[in-house]
Amino acid sequence: MHNMKIGLLKEGKIPYDSRVALTPIQASKLKEKFPGIEIVCQTSPIRSYKDQEYADNGIDVVEDVSDCDLLLGIKEVPIDELVPNKIYCFFSHTVKEQSYNRNLLQKIIEKEIELIDYERIVDEKGQRVIAFGRYAGIVGAYNAIYTYGQKSGLFNLKRAKDCYEYNEVKQEYGKVDLPAIKIALTGSGRVANGAVEVLDDMKIKRVSPQEILEKDFKVPVYTQLTTEDLHQHKKNKDFDLNHFFKNPDQYISTFDRFTSKVEILISGIYWDPRAPVLFTIENMVQPEFKIKVVADITCDIEGSIPSTKRASSLDEPVYDFNPGNNKVEPPFSRGENMSVMAIDNLPSELPRDSSRDFGQIMLEKVIPAILAKDEDPMISNATITKDGHLLSPYQYLHNYVYGN
Repeated sequence: MHNMKIGLLKEGKIPYDSRVALTPIQASKLKEKFPGIEIVCQTSPIRSYKDQEYADNGIDVVEDVSDCDLLLGIKEVPIDELVPNKIYCFFSHTVKEQSYNRNLLQKIIEKEIELIDYERIVDEKGQRVIAFGRYAGIVGAYNAIYTYGQKSGLFNLKRAKDCYEYNEVKQEYGKVDLPAIKIALTGSGRVANGAVEVLDDMKIKRVSPQEILEKDFKVPVYTQLTTEDLHQHKKNKDFDLNHFFKNPDQYISTFDRFTSKVEILISGIYWDPRAPVLFTIENMVQPEFKIKVVADITCDIEGSIPSTKRASSLDEPVYDFNPGNNKVEPPFSRGENMSVMAIDNLPSELPRDSSRDFGQIMLEKVIPAILAKDEDPMISNATITKDGHLLSPYQYLHNYVYGN
């Protein structure tokens, strides 16, 4: 497969996404690494790396990529743009049987496309190899502080999406002037670690969960809450993380300990629908409930956070939620409302930086695995369809695809 022709797709999904699977420099390095490879870039007016940057790095920019063997994108490819009998890599958002992409998977099978889903590319330990989690956390935490500044009127940060790259975002940190508030961050993976980067760079003091519950501070502080910090077995058994992952319905949330202490919640933890919610609308209407800003990075609609009624967007990043009437209202319309930031494609606010990180893993691990002469299990296990069929790890999708 070393003579493969690779095409970098323009992103056609609406709302648009300007990220790329390989930057111009990375595409050029791929050609050097595999001399038999040909790589072209489909022209795009919205891509964060411009056509000319690819051309300057020796990558042909073309309108038509239908003669390519492997097509690399980011978000779902529009159904009418799918080319039959090709290998595609993108985030298909089908493996959880998402209803809005059922027609997409049906058409992929019909066109006998080999679909490799980035989300399913994992190592021997089952850990994801490639993702945008770090930048989701970075932008999510930044937007949490941006939202607080807008709600309080204390400072005004430039939107991350209006900055050229992450270094420009960091220059905004000097504008942050937080009072002695408390912030809770949930999670311990890539997303949460990205958020930690921002909070630490903003010089917000990190404290333990116990300290945030028991102590008062004269400076803004944050704490990071793990799964164990947030849950307790219904029968008061010792917490076991593996048991929790397998049986989340046997646990209750203990987050209500924090709702009277923290003003900002940054949610960066994976939520299983079988698990308890963090808090309820009934909790929110209690006078001791203090959280007024939520940055829901995970963006589980009607999930663990009841105020996440819908996703927000790059252009309209915040909406208010009124727990009194259970309705979404215009942003910052009432001080008593909770202001919610729930953008579902946060890395798109820093497309050049997030693409660089993503593309480096593509260059070092993913594309070499695809090109390997012997079938690589990392890729075969991430391949959902081939030759007009669902492959064995994805037979569970049969009813989703073919059922009524």
